[in-house]
Amino acid sequence: MIRVSHLSVGKRLLPFSLQVESGEVLHVVGPNGSGKSTFLNALAGMIDHQGDVFYDQTEIRHCSFERLANYRALLSQSDRPAFNLVVAHYLALSIPSAKTHPTTLIDATVNELADILQLSDKLHRPIHHLSGGEWQRVRLCAICLQIWPTLNPTAKLLILDEPAAPLDIGQESMLYRLIRRVASMGLSVVMSNHDLNRTLNYADRVVLFDKGVMQQFGTPQEVLTEEQLANVFNTQVTKAVVNQKPVLLFD
Repeated sequence: MIRVSHLSVGKRLLPFSLQVESGEVLHVVGPNGSGKSTFLNALAGMIDHQGDVFYDQTEIRHCSFERLANYRALLSQSDRPAFNLVVAHYLALSIPSAKTHPTTLIDATVNELADILQLSDKLHRPIHHLSGGEWQRVRLCAICLQIWPTLNPTAKLLILDEPAAPLDIGQESMLYRLIRRVASMGLSVVMSNHDLNRTLNYADRVVLFDKGVMQQFGTPQEVLTEEQLANVFNTQVTKAVVNQKPVLLFD
């Protein structure tokens, strides 16, 4: 369980509290500049903040970066590194305490993730030879290796900052299958997202920010209302049903 109590970051994020259960997927939504990335970085212990963030009974303020890396993984919005490695070697850097795990377990985990993300034929390619979508899938694979329960039983949380941005429609479907797989193993997942229709259909709960203020926290049906979204995004919003699924339409 992840518990946030009176969290704030200067004037960028005003105090708010919420709780994310184990196995729950929380989407963080709001306009550009609303505080989404600030919240995710504070949740990961990457920036100074006021208030408390607990991973179960552990208050992250007292954790070293090394200890935090055992509890959570953060996928930020980032370019590829200057150095060039083969994909398999890059992934190996994310495996926690690799020397303590049987090679068969590591190989099985890498193969499972590579299969979900359709990377099996990319493992021996240099990372600088990958497209933007391929590189993002490699980053997703690496960040999941860090917190995969069979390799890291202390892991609690996966944090993703706009993970779908470089992905096409088909690759985005892989992403959501991967997120549900992570949640099914008991980890909490917190991710920022611009595609509100994906949030409407795939999030367990949603937190809506605007200008650094938490506007609403609850289920997608409670948070993603026509009136609330129209006020925050300053556009006309209509909710319809297509193929028995709710859909948000924007003017």
